[in-house]
Amino acid sequence: MTMDVIYSKPGHLIRRAHQIVVGMFMEECAEFDITPVQYACLAALNEHPGIDATRISYLIAFDRSTLGQVLERLEAKGLIERTGSPHDKRVKLVKLTREGARLLAAVEPCVRRAMKRLLGRLPVEEQRNFMRTLTLLVELNNEYSRAPLRVVSSNE
Repeated sequence: MTMDVIYSKPGHLIRRAHQIVVGMFMEECAEFDITPVQYACLAALNEHPGIDATRISYLIAFDRSTLGQVLERLEAKGLIERTGSPHDKRVKLVKLTREGARLLAAVEPCVRRAMKRLLGRLPVEEQRNFMRTLTLLVELNNEYSRAPLRVVSSNE
Protein backbone atom coordinates (compact mmCIF):
# COMPACT_ATOMS: atom_id res chain seq x y z
CA MET A 1 0.00 0.00 0.00
CA THR A 2 1.32 3.42 -0.94
CA MET A 3 0.70 6.72 0.77
CA ASP A 4 -1.29 7.78 -2.30
CA VAL A 5 -3.83 5.13 -1.32
CA ILE A 6 -4.03 6.57 2.21
CA TYR A 7 -4.26 10.13 0.86
CA SER A 8 -7.24 9.19 -1.30
CA LYS A 9 -9.31 7.60 1.49
CA PRO A 10 -12.36 9.60 2.65
CA GLY A 11 -11.52 9.18 6.34
CA HIS A 12 -8.04 10.60 5.85
CA LEU A 13 -9.38 13.53 3.83
CA ILE A 14 -12.10 14.28 6.39
CA ARG A 15 -9.55 14.20 9.21
CA ARG A 16 -7.28 16.57 7.27
CA ALA A 17 -10.21 18.87 6.49
CA HIS A 18 -11.01 18.94 10.21
CA GLN A 19 -7.40 19.87 11.04
CA ILE A 20 -7.50 22.64 8.45
CA VAL A 21 -10.82 24.13 9.57
CA VAL A 22 -9.78 24.06 13.23
CA GLY A 23 -6.53 25.80 12.30
CA MET A 24 -8.43 28.48 10.39
CA PHE A 25 -10.92 28.89 13.24
CA MET A 26 -8.12 29.30 15.77
CA GLU A 27 -6.33 31.87 13.59
CA GLU A 28 -9.46 33.93 12.96
CA CYS A 29 -10.65 33.74 16.58
CA ALA A 30 -7.25 34.05 18.30
CA GLU A 31 -8.06 37.36 19.99
CA PHE A 32 -11.02 35.72 21.76
CA ASP A 33 -9.21 32.65 23.17
CA ILE A 34 -12.04 30.31 22.20
CA THR A 35 -12.09 26.84 20.67
CA PRO A 36 -14.59 25.49 18.15
CA VAL A 37 -16.25 23.34 20.82
CA GLN A 38 -16.51 26.29 23.21
CA TYR A 39 -18.06 28.32 20.41
CA ALA A 40 -20.59 25.53 19.73
CA CYS A 41 -21.49 25.42 23.44
CA LEU A 42 -22.06 29.15 23.56
CA ALA A 43 -24.18 29.01 20.40
CA ALA A 44 -26.26 26.13 21.81
CA LEU A 45 -26.82 28.03 25.06
CA ASN A 46 -27.76 31.16 23.17
CA GLU A 47 -30.55 29.22 21.48
CA HIS A 48 -31.44 26.99 24.46
CA PRO A 49 -30.74 28.90 27.69
CA GLY A 50 -30.99 26.95 30.92
CA ILE A 51 -30.39 23.44 29.60
CA ASP A 52 -28.24 20.80 31.22
CA ALA A 53 -24.87 19.49 30.02
CA THR A 54 -26.33 16.27 28.62
CA ARG A 55 -28.63 18.23 26.32
CA ILE A 56 -25.76 20.48 25.28
CA SER A 57 -23.75 17.39 24.35
CA TYR A 58 -26.68 16.14 22.25
CA LEU A 59 -27.06 19.47 20.46
CA ILE A 60 -23.40 19.86 19.54
CA ALA A 61 -22.68 16.13 19.09
CA PHE A 62 -19.88 16.12 21.65
CA ASP A 63 -18.90 13.51 24.22
CA ARG A 64 -20.67 14.26 27.53
CA SER A 65 -17.72 13.41 29.78
CA THR A 66 -15.34 15.70 27.88
CA LEU A 67 -17.95 18.45 27.73
CA GLY A 68 -17.71 18.84 31.51
CA GLN A 69 -14.14 20.12 31.12
CA VAL A 70 -15.24 22.52 28.38
CA LEU A 71 -18.00 23.90 30.61
CA GLU A 72 -15.55 24.32 33.50
CA ARG A 73 -13.30 26.44 31.27
CA LEU A 74 -16.22 28.53 30.03
CA GLU A 75 -17.40 29.06 33.60
CA ALA A 76 -13.89 30.03 34.74
CA LYS A 77 -13.82 32.64 31.96
CA GLY A 78 -17.15 34.03 33.17
CA LEU A 79 -18.92 33.12 29.92
CA ILE A 80 -21.49 30.73 31.39
CA GLU A 81 -23.25 30.25 34.67
CA ARG A 82 -24.35 26.93 36.16
CA THR A 83 -27.15 26.68 38.70
CA GLY A 84 -28.99 23.81 40.30
CA SER A 85 -32.18 22.55 38.73
CA PRO A 86 -35.31 23.20 40.78
CA HIS A 87 -36.61 19.77 39.69
CA ASP A 88 -33.50 17.62 40.23
CA LYS A 89 -30.73 18.61 42.62
CA ARG A 90 -28.25 16.39 40.75
CA VAL A 91 -28.62 18.42 37.53
CA LYS A 92 -26.92 21.75 36.80
CA LEU A 93 -28.59 24.06 34.32
CA VAL A 94 -26.33 26.19 32.14
CA LYS A 95 -26.89 29.62 30.66
CA LEU A 96 -24.81 32.32 29.02
CA THR A 97 -23.67 35.26 31.07
CA ARG A 98 -23.82 38.74 29.58
CA GLU A 99 -20.11 38.40 28.87
CA GLY A 100 -20.74 35.06 27.13
CA ALA A 101 -23.43 36.61 24.93
CA ARG A 102 -21.12 39.54 24.10
CA LEU A 103 -18.28 37.19 23.21
CA LEU A 104 -20.54 35.06 21.02
CA ALA A 105 -21.69 38.13 19.09
CA ALA A 106 -18.13 39.45 18.76
CA VAL A 107 -16.65 36.15 17.58
CA GLU A 108 -19.33 35.45 14.97
CA PRO A 109 -17.70 37.52 12.16
CA CYS A 110 -14.41 35.70 12.81
CA VAL A 111 -16.14 32.32 12.55
CA ARG A 112 -17.75 33.37 9.27
CA ARG A 113 -14.33 34.43 7.96
CA ALA A 114 -12.87 31.04 8.88
CA MET A 115 -15.66 29.21 7.07
CA LYS A 116 -15.31 31.49 4.06
CA ARG A 117 -11.57 30.79 4.00
CA LEU A 118 -12.24 27.07 4.01
CA LEU A 119 -14.77 27.10 1.19
CA GLY A 120 -13.82 30.31 -0.58
CA ARG A 121 -11.42 28.73 -3.05
CA LEU A 122 -14.25 26.66 -4.48
CA PRO A 123 -16.68 28.13 -7.02
CA VAL A 124 -20.01 29.00 -5.39
CA GLU A 125 -21.86 26.05 -6.96
CA GLU A 126 -19.13 23.67 -5.73
CA GLN A 127 -19.47 25.16 -2.23
CA ARG A 128 -23.19 24.40 -2.29
CA ASN A 129 -22.60 20.89 -3.63
CA PHE A 130 -19.91 20.22 -1.05
CA MET A 131 -22.11 21.38 1.83
CA ARG A 132 -25.11 19.43 0.54
CA THR A 133 -23.05 16.24 0.18
CA LEU A 134 -21.24 16.67 3.49
CA THR A 135 -24.51 17.30 5.31
CA LEU A 136 -26.07 14.22 3.75
CA LEU A 137 -23.03 12.08 4.59
CA VAL A 138 -23.12 13.19 8.23
CA GLU A 139 -26.89 12.76 8.56
CA LEU A 140 -26.86 9.28 7.01
CA ASN A 141 -24.07 8.14 9.33
CA ASN A 142 -24.97 10.02 12.53
CA GLU A 143 -25.73 6.78 14.38
CA TYR A 144 -22.11 5.65 14.04
CA SER A 145 -20.73 8.66 15.88
CA ARG A 146 -19.35 8.24 19.38
CA ALA A 147 -21.43 11.34 20.19
CA PRO A 148 -24.38 11.44 17.77
CA LEU A 149 -26.24 14.66 17.17
CA ARG A 150 -29.62 14.62 18.86
CA VAL A 151 -32.15 17.40 18.51
CA VAL A 152 -33.72 18.20 21.87
CA SER A 153 -36.10 20.79 23.19
CA SER A 154 -35.35 22.98 26.17
CA ASN A 155 -38.22 21.35 28.04
CA GLU A 156 -37.10 17.76 27.51
